[in-house]
Amino acid sequence: MTRLMDCVRRVGLLIISTVFWVHLGSGSLAAQTDCVESNSPIESALPANVTEPQLVQKFAAAEDKVKQARAPYTVTRDVMIQTLNDSTPDGQWHEVAQISFDARGKPAENVTYSEVSTLRGIQLSEADKDDIRTFMPWIFTSDQVPEYKISYSGQQHVDDLDTYVFHVDPAKLEKNKRYFQGKIWIDSRDLQMVKLCGKSAELMHVKKHQSAEVRPTFVGYRQLVDGVWFPAYARVDDTLHFGVQSVHVREVVRFKNYRRTGGTVTSAKP
Repeated sequence: MTRLMDCVRRVGLLIISTVFWVHLGSGSLAAQTDCVESNSPIESALPANVTEPQLVQKFAAAEDKVKQARAPYTVTRDVMIQTLNDSTPDGQWHEVAQISFDARGKPAENVTYSEVSTLRGIQLSEADKDDIRTFMPWIFTSDQVPEYKISYSGQQHVDDLDTYVFHVDPAKLEKNKRYFQGKIWIDSRDLQMVKLCGKSAELMHVKKHQSAEVRPTFVGYRQLVDGVWFPAYARVDDTLHFGVQSVHVREVVRFKNYRRTGGTVTSAKP
């Protein structure tokens, strides 16, 4: 984002009891997005009879299957972004789009509703929109693994799921490419991602008299759809700092109403 002046397990949603308390405009949110804070400790030991590279290989192969399984579906993406003055919204932008995928999993979107932005102090950039399209519903497939440094953090119990936690950093920032940077949680049984927390990263060149873009931290969750963990929900609650100016931003992105092409809605309702 840039300154305006510059330009449950196996039954459905992973976080049904912990995330959907968010009500935009209610003024009653918990602490801002934090990828470290957790009520559950991390045990550093690897699972028995597997090495770290083998575990990465296994979950990446499972993510390949997630991408393949999602291809015949359409999904509704509902985005609400607000700027806040203390805890009171003073501007917003709302968009709804229908998303479909080709055989390779590449998305195509049809925007069905988009309101005029009244966001205060910031404006959305193409990178912000790419975060919504690409990284909030990120699927970490095997072809992306060589682009990242992936380190095993341990095992953690998260919302009734046993997970493996990894820290993910770009191996190298290359021009005109964007990456995820943060933590991912892998279901210990299905070996598919069920949660991620972090931000996008890229090689930035800031022009003279122009402020650098600031990327907010987001947390994303998945839900079971026909036995596969599909992206379901992402949120941002972050204060962005532009020199002496700070802007509090709240964002909720829902991926809902998964429907097989020519079929019926299969996603659970939160």
